[in-house]
Amino acid sequence: MKPMTQLLLIDDDKELTSMLGEYLAAEGFAIEYACNGREGVDMALSKHYDALILDVMMPELDGFEVLRRIRIESAVPVIMLTAKGDDIDRIVGLEIGADDYLPKPFNPRELLARLRAILRRAQSAQQPQQDQTLTIGPLEIAAASRSALVSGEPLDLTSTEFNLLQVLVKQAGKIVTKANLSENGLGRSLEKYDRSIDMHMSNLRKKMTQKNIGEMIITVRGQGYQLSDGSS
Repeated sequence: MKPMTQLLLIDDDKELTSMLGEYLAAEGFAIEYACNGREGVDMALSKHYDALILDVMMPELDGFEVLRRIRIESAVPVIMLTAKGDDIDRIVGLEIGADDYLPKPFNPRELLARLRAILRRAQSAQQPQQDQTLTIGPLEIAAASRSALVSGEPLDLTSTEFNLLQVLVKQAGKIVTKANLSENGLGRSLEKYDRSIDMHMSNLRKKMTQKNIGEMIITVRGQGYQLSDGSS
């Protein structure tokens, strides 16, 4: 029998978590709950979960601090629940290392779709891959180890950032549309008004800028992004 997907819901809204728990359990997930941020951190770091659903507004520790503490030790996929229309929450969450976000209130079917997308991405990353190394200028990425180096020095990336960089490297010199990046980097179709790709790419560029190669990522207005070799 296939093991159930282990999911941790971190939210102080007991009515919401109960409703979500029933819905997701019916879809084959094994659910555990944390009703405040401090408990959420302890559980996330002491047990194995395939993914976390994390609310921003909570007592003890807010969702941002919870994610910061989890990211020190774990790359577990995280979907953040944010206030509807609050772009700042979404931006901060993605900057800290959230894999995706969903504004409240939301349709549980939308959450399920987002959750399955990040799980497919995580499972794909864990599958054995060809030991292929791609090199563009000073940048080198290895598919099997999912690691990136700049002039031999590690480039610390989240799983999502690595996925996006890998897409760009494979199509170096070509314009890669946001739709392509969303499909191949986030594992889902690009949605109208969705800024996730822009935020992840901004974070990726910042990290590359710290290694003096930020100019390799070129924004092509109205089309997408392009990776150059930095020679021009």
